[in-house]
Amino acid sequence: MSAAPISEDVALRVGLAARELPDTNAGLLLKILLQALGAPLTLAKLSKLRKARLLAAANGQLENATDEQLKKAVNYLKGRGFELAAEPLPEILDYEDGDMPASIRIACSSNRGDQIDGHFGSCTRFLVYQVSAEEVRLIDIRSVPAIDPEADKNKARADLIADCHVLCTSSIGGPAVAKVVRAGLHPMKLPQARPAPEMMADLQRVLGGTPPPWLAKAMGLVPSLSEEAEDELEEEV
Repeated sequence: MSAAPISEDVALRVGLAARELPDTNAGLLLKILLQALGAPLTLAKLSKLRKARLLAAANGQLENATDEQLKKAVNYLKGRGFELAAEPLPEILDYEDGDMPASIRIACSSNRGDQIDGHFGSCTRFLVYQVSAEEVRLIDIRSVPAIDPEADKNKARADLIADCHVLCTSSIGGPAVAKVVRAGLHPMKLPQARPAPEMMADLQRVLGGTPPPWLAKAMGLVPSLSEEAEDELEEEV
């Protein structure tokens, strides 16, 4: 059985880490990582890697590596210690409320270009798309400002995109999910990084078919319950 494909970002991290380890190439390190983390190998999985787990999966194959070399390799695998060349940001298109009937607003956690490649809690920006069955527009790019260390980081990030209906992200923790849902968004965790335009095209096809009830409500295709009706429903349940 052929190995699952890996993204360019994962391949870059594996290659950099392998260069730090003696008697190790990218192919060998990839096999060790798959043993440690399972397939598919994603940025989210690499972000949780620990040195002890890497050594256990290596089963003696990294015995010649020093502690310093292992530490540097693990940092590379986590995306630390190097910077990727900046990619141009996609073009923002004009949009006013009412331009796209039966549309939804989608926030995508991003670090590079038009990629959905960021962890909700650490991404540098959110790409905001307005999507209908007929059209997709990138209507805003929201950089994440510096957040007071004493403040609730997850709530601050959720508030930044609170006008959106859906969050697409490569990774998000449980406490952050609760804050995102409380802000009114439906979180979607992707199995691996992918270009936002591709993801928006997938969602377009869903909108053009029979969207699930929560999505139809966000699109305004079904009337939302009044607050009184919602209260009555909660009492009955």
